[in-house]
Amino acid sequence: MELVEPQPTSEAPADWFTGDVWWDVIVAGQEPSRMRADLVRFAPGARTHWHAHAAGQTLCVVSGIALIGARDGTVLEAHSGRTTACAPGEEHWHGAA
Repeated sequence: MELVEPQPTSEAPADWFTGDVWWDVIVAGQEPSRMRADLVRFAPGARTHWHAHAAGQTLCVVSGIALIGARDGTVLEAHSGRTTACAPGEEHWHGAA
């Protein structure tokens, strides 16, 4: 067991995002775990580029309004306190309204 020290907030890489985005790594699982938890903050209108995750992705909205888009044109609007799930391999983007 260990107490994990918090990491400093960093600016998210521009090749993954459009607009101003900051993140804090909460936990990055050690092999064989694929678990990862980040706190990501998007400026209004900022979003990710199209992407997919082999094991899917769960997003928990902790403040504001998130938008999550799929290739079929669906855009979900998730308010603070809501959780969304993207299926394994599903191409999507997400960001702030």
